[in-house]
Amino acid sequence: MRKTHTLFFSLLLVCVSLTVDGSQEDQLTRFIQSKAKKSHTVRATSAIGPAENDPWADPSSFSHLPSKCPIPPAGTKEADKIMALPGQPPRVNFDEYSGYVTVSEVHFRELFYYFVEAPYEAASKPLILWLNGGPGCSSLGYGAFQELGPFRVNPDGKTLSRNKHAWNNLANVIFLESPAGVGFSYAANDTNNNDNVGDRRTAEDTFVFLLNWLERFPEYKGRDFYIAGESYGGHYVPQLATVIEFMNQLHGSTLINLRGIFVGNPYLDDYKNEKGELEFLWSHGVISDEGWAGILANCSFSPSDDWPCTVAALKPRKGHFDHYNIYAPLCLQEPLTGTFYSSSYLAGYDPCADHYVEAYMNNLVVQEAMHTRANTSWSSCSEDVGLEYNPGPVSVVPTISRLIKRGLSVWIFSGDMDSVCSISATRFSVHDLNLPITSPWRPWYTPDTEVGGYVQQYSGGFTFASVRGAGHTVPTFQPKRALVLLYSFLKGMLPPDDIPN
Repeated sequence: MRKTHTLFFSLLLVCVSLTVDGSQEDQLTRFIQSKAKKSHTVRATSAIGPAENDPWADPSSFSHLPSKCPIPPAGTKEADKIMALPGQPPRVNFDEYSGYVTVSEVHFRELFYYFVEAPYEAASKPLILWLNGGPGCSSLGYGAFQELGPFRVNPDGKTLSRNKHAWNNLANVIFLESPAGVGFSYAANDTNNNDNVGDRRTAEDTFVFLLNWLERFPEYKGRDFYIAGESYGGHYVPQLATVIEFMNQLHGSTLINLRGIFVGNPYLDDYKNEKGELEFLWSHGVISDEGWAGILANCSFSPSDDWPCTVAALKPRKGHFDHYNIYAPLCLQEPLTGTFYSSSYLAGYDPCADHYVEAYMNNLVVQEAMHTRANTSWSSCSEDVGLEYNPGPVSVVPTISRLIKRGLSVWIFSGDMDSVCSISATRFSVHDLNLPITSPWRPWYTPDTEVGGYVQQYSGGFTFASVRGAGHTVPTFQPKRALVLLYSFLKGMLPPDDIPN
């Protein structure tokens, strides 16, 4: 029986042994390890029978989905309005909403959302849906309260501070906890919910969520709509976009006015990700020239790789550091007091933020203000969802290629300090799109005259950009640069190519 993913599975055993918490990054690592084991079984047996059809290439495979709500959805916009989040700073000048939207009445699946409108001219600004990855990690716990949302949780776990580079400065933003079972989102404990969670159902449930949510917020029907995300969102975002495009096509009308997708440090391709991680570590001095030569001599980064490749990849001593930002400090715990603290200082970044957010979300007063189920035990990532999640396709590059051909605005960006979903891996996948370059690689600048990163544009408007000095979660490490890039994406223009006057 042919062995597959032996290299990556072994590498991840090492990575998992170095993790210290249940972060989004750790969840992705555990998922890829689980996917490697499942891929070994699935691909070994699939050689006997026909290959599974690709649902992302066939519009008719989604024809069973509703095009509108058959009955008025439960819940109202007025009931979902948040009067004020506990501990939020004074003079908050935008509206906030949160609550549940049912996506399956038969199987009792409800997705939880948090929605923030723009402080100024919300009625004329677009709508963005943000999806974190994992799979199984909360867009509330990460996107909303550690990355691009209007607030950050303070170290006391009780109060909030403003994020002046929040994305709702430019758009109205929905943060969705998906799939069901993540964060406050709910799934009944039955076989259907536990055995069938995967890319397809996640995309379909999110589509149904959007239809129902738009009934609750009808003023957003027809509004320019964008999907953004990161990490395993590299699957979520283009797959949801595909469902929306196909449903608009099947029904001959614009059910959702999707204009584009915007994805950071995405997990796109199993094998390109393996190669990209090791090449990144070599190019940043973690792996020696001799170690890299040994890897290249024994690894093809394909299903044919076997034990010699694994040995070569594990031979270099990589050390204990954050693989999702190789220059970032770690969160450490004081053994006597149990308090958390950063191993060193990095301006604007606190590696212990996960713990502050978890304390805040499990505050019963916060849960009451956000209209959650009573006494919910909230966690930033659901390990059960991650481990039960059925493996998605080996590569989403074909899915992205189809979206570009359909005329969507597609931008991918990479923080250049992440080794796991590295800029190297993303470049390999971008190359696989096989698109002619229309605007060659160049630096782009922020208003404070710094190089924010580098950008290149391709035929069809596809854009790939780097964000200098950012790790896996770009808006956390470089919030100002992330906002400049978002502004350019929404305006449909490349970021500035010269130092501003």
